[in-house]
Amino acid sequence: MNRRELLKAAAVLPLAQAACSQSTFAQALYPSRNITMIVPFPAGGQADLAARPVAMALERVLGKPVIVDNRAGGGGGSVGNAAAARAEPDGYTLLMTLSSLAVLPEADRLFDRPVAYEVAQFMPIARVLADPTLLAVPASAPWKTAQEFVEDARKRPGQITYGSSGPYGTLHVAMEMFTNSAGIKLMHVPFRGAGPALTALLSGTVQAIAAAPGTLKPQVDDGKLRVLGNCGAQRIASFPDVPTFQELGYKDVEMYIWAGLFAQSSLPAPIATRLREAMAQVMSSPEVLKAFETSGSLVAYQDAPAFSAFVATDSARLIAAVKKIGRVE
Repeated sequence: MNRRELLKAAAVLPLAQAACSQSTFAQALYPSRNITMIVPFPAGGQADLAARPVAMALERVLGKPVIVDNRAGGGGGSVGNAAAARAEPDGYTLLMTLSSLAVLPEADRLFDRPVAYEVAQFMPIARVLADPTLLAVPASAPWKTAQEFVEDARKRPGQITYGSSGPYGTLHVAMEMFTNSAGIKLMHVPFRGAGPALTALLSGTVQAIAAAPGTLKPQVDDGKLRVLGNCGAQRIASFPDVPTFQELGYKDVEMYIWAGLFAQSSLPAPIATRLREAMAQVMSSPEVLKAFETSGSLVAYQDAPAFSAFVATDSARLIAAVKKIGRVE
C-alpha cells in the first residue's frame, strides 16, 4: 500500500468505527421508541386476534408501546405484507401475518403480475397460533351437516356463495381445497379480510365461509353460526363434535390458518435475539394464554428455528394447492 492509499484508509477508518459504534449502541438500547406491528387485514380476523394480546404483552416485556397497525388492502393481505418487507430492518416495524404470506407471491406469478414481495425478505420470529380452518354457515341455513351442504351444492352448481379474505388468501385456498375434493362448484365472493367476510356471512350477503376457530366461536356460542366441517387432520377442543373433512372422506383437505410474527431478513442478530426472547416470555404469560383460550384458539408457540422449518414445509404445500387451483379471476 502506498502513502496516498494509507492516508485514505486512515481517514475512512474513524468514520467506519463511528458508524459501527453507533449501530452497536442503537442495538444495545433496543427498543428506544414505539414499535409498529403491521396486521395486513382489518380488525376481526385471525391475524388481528393474534396481534392484540401479543402486542399488549410485548409492550410490557420490552417497555415501549407496541402499536397494532391494521393495514388492509390487496388480495389476502399483500399490501401490509409488502409494507413490512420494505420497512427499515431495525426492529421497529414488525409483521403479524398469516399462512397466505407464501401464497400471494405465487399468485402474482400465476397472473404475470409484478411480485409485491418475496418470502425471503422476512425473518420468522415466532409462531403464535396454528388452527385448522372450519366451514361455517348461518344457524338458519338448511344444512345441518357437511354432507347436506355438498349434496345441495351438487344440485345447484355455482349458486351457493362463500366469502373469503381475498383471492388466494388462506380462507379462499381452504375452501377451494374442499370444493375440489368434494367435486362441487361454489361462487367465490372476496372481501378485504376475514372480519368483513364474517360480517357478510352474518348479514346474509354470503352463505358460507372457511375461517379460524377463534373468529367463529363467539358467533357460534351466540347461536348465529353453525360449523359443519374441520379442515385439520384432527378434531379440536373448541369444536369437539365437528368432524374433519378427512373423516368424511375428503382426504385431500388439510388446511391450517397460522399466525406468526416476522421481521425483515436483514434484521441485526442482537435485535432478533431480543425479540425472540421477548416472544418466549409473551407466549408463556397467563394473560396471553387466557386470551387465546377464551377465543377458542389455543397458543401454538414456536421459536424462530422451528417456526422457520414449519413455514418452509407449510408453504410448499400451500403453493402446490394454489397451482392446482390455477387462475381465478
